[in-house]
Amino acid sequence: MKGSVKVSGRVLLAGVAIVGAGAAAPPAVKQVVTGPVAAYWVSAQTTSGMVMGGGGAPSAASMMAGMRGGNVSKTLLLQLGSSLKPTGAPTAEHRPPEMLGAGESLPLLTPRQVTAPAVREEPGLPQSYEKPRGRMLIYWGCGDRARPGQPIVFDFAKMAEGQVPPEFTRMMQGLQISPMQPPSPARSTTYGEWPNEQTRTTVPADGSLIGDHVIRGTYSPQIQFALTPEQDFLPPVHMTTNTQNPTGSFQLGWQPVSGATGYIASTMGGDGETIVLWSSSEVSSLLFALPDYLKPADVTRLLANKALMAPTQTSCTVPKEVGEAAPQSMYQFTAYGGEANFSYPPRPADPKIAWNIAWTVKVRYRSATGGILGMSMPGYGDDEEAETPSGRPGKPRPGKPAKPRGSDILRGLGVPIPGGL
Repeated sequence: MKGSVKVSGRVLLAGVAIVGAGAAAPPAVKQVVTGPVAAYWVSAQTTSGMVMGGGGAPSAASMMAGMRGGNVSKTLLLQLGSSLKPTGAPTAEHRPPEMLGAGESLPLLTPRQVTAPAVREEPGLPQSYEKPRGRMLIYWGCGDRARPGQPIVFDFAKMAEGQVPPEFTRMMQGLQISPMQPPSPARSTTYGEWPNEQTRTTVPADGSLIGDHVIRGTYSPQIQFALTPEQDFLPPVHMTTNTQNPTGSFQLGWQPVSGATGYIASTMGGDGETIVLWSSSEVSSLLFALPDYLKPADVTRLLANKALMAPTQTSCTVPKEVGEAAPQSMYQFTAYGGEANFSYPPRPADPKIAWNIAWTVKVRYRSATGGILGMSMPGYGDDEEAETPSGRPGKPRPGKPAKPRGSDILRGLGVPIPGGL
């Protein structure tokens, strides 16, 4: 046709591309987020039996109560950090629900800053330095017998000289745990915590977190949140089995812990020169060195690679070789819980409106127990020796050798115990 213009396909496509680009949606608006001004963490722990404390040893109170029955205790660690600085002395308090049974007010004390004296360090090793001796044997995995390639042996003297086995580095890297960062004096302009030197209040065994919680202070906006029955303390771990099998292995069994997200069992024993460690992990890693609390994302990952036991699992066998290497061992069992998180004010739905966070709250949970491997404890459901009315252990059942006293085993482990046990 006269006057028509012939347009090539390439030009036409280019034009369509330009029009399409012009009609594309505008870039998403990134919401401005500030704060929080204050962060508050509540660490809730339930313990029973002989739970390991600092340095890998159970406390004296835990040992005595554990030998007499299935003691249960609940503890809280309250940590408030703020970017504000009060005009006067910092003060804050947590007013818990009456069901907690710890009093009307829990004072959050700001630690006094103590400057440590400078210590002059001379180059080189101290004159009293003594080369470490001994070794560490590491086992892992549930089963009647240890897996091929176990144990991994670490010689302390060689490691002190810088000869770190590649297996140690690999096992450390296998954890890949991202540490949690609760409020602390170093990360906060002003900080307060409970328990502290100002109060000796404790949480009773039947204490509950259910209800309204209010935190007031001179360096923090008022914080208020409520916890439901699903956000209460985890129930105590109840071991149903702790016996030695005819094959020489040890059988651990437990009731499911409601609200738990994953489990880890471990043992520790030795004779002073040799330390024997075992964990229920299906992969070789230093899981007995896990922190008290884990992020939910870390729990999910450790469950996926079978480093943690699923919350539906109710038994695990400690291999025979572990008992042979350390006849006197203590076990630890930990149930990790989830988290309850709160923030104020609510996040605006409109991304154009800035979200200025006044405060956040994190409540995290764990439940743990411990005891002597292979020795039944009264009150744990698997004891084979009944107690007399006087509270003293009864006679062993016919045909079974007498079991050593718990205090004798603890002394064999080098654990200091109070007199009279």
